[in-house]
Amino acid sequence: MLQKLAVLFLLGALTLCGAEVARITPAEAAKLVADGKATLIDVREPAEWFQTGVAAPAVLLPQSDFENAQFEWKPFLAKAAKDKTLILYCRSGKRAGNVGAALAEKGYKVVNAGGLQAWIDAGLPVRQLETKK
Repeated sequence: MLQKLAVLFLLGALTLCGAEVARITPAEAAKLVADGKATLIDVREPAEWFQTGVAAPAVLLPQSDFENAQFEWKPFLAKAAKDKTLILYCRSGKRAGNVGAALAEKGYKVVNAGGLQAWIDAGLPVRQLETKK
């Protein structure tokens, strides 16, 4: 228990110092989401969502919207509790890290779950999106 608290303290300190957003495994991400302690966010672009599917519990908020008008991000962040962890993922973890660093600067608790393929490789559920006809 003490070791877990030390790790959480260290993650918080790294975020506040502007360091890279901490990485967690897909299994750790899935557990945090299942326990209601975190929200999983896919920051890839819509074309990628339709091409590969998305992690089943993910909220879909593209990086491009975060960096531009924030039509989707602003309402989400207005409702997001700053004490609940935001777990971001993309294809490789790079975009998730970039968005995560910006969110951490705004006071959100953020971790990076890497890429969707790691989620799939861990045997975690993926849902396919259907294009609108």
